[in-house]
Amino acid sequence: MLIPMEVVGVRIEMPSNQPIVLLKEISGSRFLPIWVGAVEATAIAFAQQGVEPPRPLTHDLVKTLLETVGTSLEQVIVSKVSDGIFFADLILHSASGTEYRVSARPSDAIAIALRTQSSIFASEEVLDDAGIEIPSTEGASDSSESNEEVERFREFLDQINPEDFVS
Repeated sequence: MLIPMEVVGVRIEMPSNQPIVLLKEISGSRFLPIWVGAVEATAIAFAQQGVEPPRPLTHDLVKTLLETVGTSLEQVIVSKVSDGIFFADLILHSASGTEYRVSARPSDAIAIALRTQSSIFASEEVLDDAGIEIPSTEGASDSSESNEEVERFREFLDQINPEDFVS
């Protein structure tokens, strides 16, 4: 089963200074932290903020290539986690209706999805294995509830490291 996700943002995990992209279940309370490289973290943050660099970044180039050949990115699926390493698939559709599944690093897949306004999903298995449940506070307003969720998650991130997700 695929679970719709949204990108909460990019954060730097301390004290290692390792960037993390944080996904959240759209209709739930589980978060999915994925450690990423600095370049990919920047690309994701740029896309979220609508920053357009003077020259295209690699993810912008991929978007342009897809458009040029008449192929669309329909969705990104964070499909697997193994030994603490996440795997993703790009689901592409050509103009002729052919569907392609291309393996990708989640960081690249997310950066491209944000640029193409494509849906992001995680498999139920990935969320069961690596998702973190942070229940929301009942009765809080949406804005303050969201801020409290993010703050609780930040506190959690301050106490973990990537090795905590290796089985």
